Amino acid sequence: MSGHSKWATTKRQKAVVDAKKGAIFTKIANMITIAAREKGGDPETNFNLRMAIEKGRSVNMPKENVERAIKRGLGELAGVAPEELIYEGFGPVKTHFIVKVLTDNKNRSAAEIRHLFAEYGGSLGAVRWNFSEQGVIRVAAEDLPDAPDKESFELSLIDAGAEDIKREEEGLTVYCQNQALPLVKKIFDRQNIPTESAAVEYVAKEKAALAPENRENLEKFLSALDECEEIVDYYHNADI
Repeated sequence: MSGHSKWATTKRQKAVVDAKKGAIFTKIANMITIAAREKGGDPETNFNLRMAIEKGRSVNMPKENVERAIKRGLGELAGVAPEELIYEGFGPVKTHFIVKVLTDNKNRSAAEIRHLFAEYGGSLGAVRWNFSEQGVIRVAAEDLPDAPDKESFELSLIDAGAEDIKREEEGLTVYCQNQALPLVKKIFDRQNIPTESAAVEYVAKEKAALAPENRENLEKFLSALDECEEIVDYYHNADI
């Protein structure tokens, strides 16, 4: 996305990490639990688990927290494991949003998400038609090699399955089919290039331009989504 992009979201979420580390640990632990429950506890064979563990390491999540989350996903610990829920809706000035939640209480989550949308002039509603699921990898500009052979590097990404490569001021964004995501990620791993994120995302097909007077309310809504402990990610079509 251009304008208010996932890069901006990542930066804001990192600020939340500093202020509310315990809440971030809870979010990532739930992601690890879900990944382990779906495809097993071995990060070598479970790509989603490996990415969740990497995210935990990026915020210095204690090793024991990671191990406990894996055991919970495998059913080796008592307690209710969270489940993943997807909410669709209209944000400020009819922008489209998809919100991913991990929760152990559906009713509580539904009420909280509905309240968040309503508080900023939005509502829940069907918008998924405007999004496609794609594998997306982001690398911050400061983590890219100083003088890489761009052409051969990008060709290796394409050979692995990359369909679109965008160089932006913030860094590099690579798009691919879902099933190609692990293979494309390996190209970065082999060159020891750290990634900001590597996951299947909902990418908007049609963007919505926002007038300057509407930006502040959108930013407030995004910050509220970031601060909600059960929300692990969200996607929108706002183009500022």
